[in-house]
Amino acid sequence: MREKRSFLYSVATTKCPRCREGNMFPEGTLYSRRFADMYKNCPCCGQVFEPEPGYYYGAMYVSFAFNVAIFLVALFVLHQLGVEVTIPMMMGLVGITVVGLLPVIFRLSRALWINIFIQYEGPSAEIPRKLHA
Repeated sequence: MREKRSFLYSVATTKCPRCREGNMFPEGTLYSRRFADMYKNCPCCGQVFEPEPGYYYGAMYVSFAFNVAIFLVALFVLHQLGVEVTIPMMMGLVGITVVGLLPVIFRLSRALWINIFIQYEGPSAEIPRKLHA
């Protein structure tokens, strides 16, 4: 019996949306200068990770949504703690948080974007390998 991995699993672990086994990004590069490096194809099923030039422009909107969520959560927590929130305090807090989480948000937004458009087809052993140019 084959194990079906979820959509959220694929996004959270930045796995290939087609087989949900292969990594989209090289291991050990999250907090390095190479955090944006991405495999061209899935090492397991051959799925192309950049189907067309400019494909990930839409992921900028996903990234923006993640950053707005961070802003709202930070604002809510500070309000619940009874802290008087000033504009400079909020800008500093959000700026530090967004810069600190940049590699994570970058990868999650790309993973979510490609998972919206590429459907899960099953484990790589059960689906035909895509040939790429």
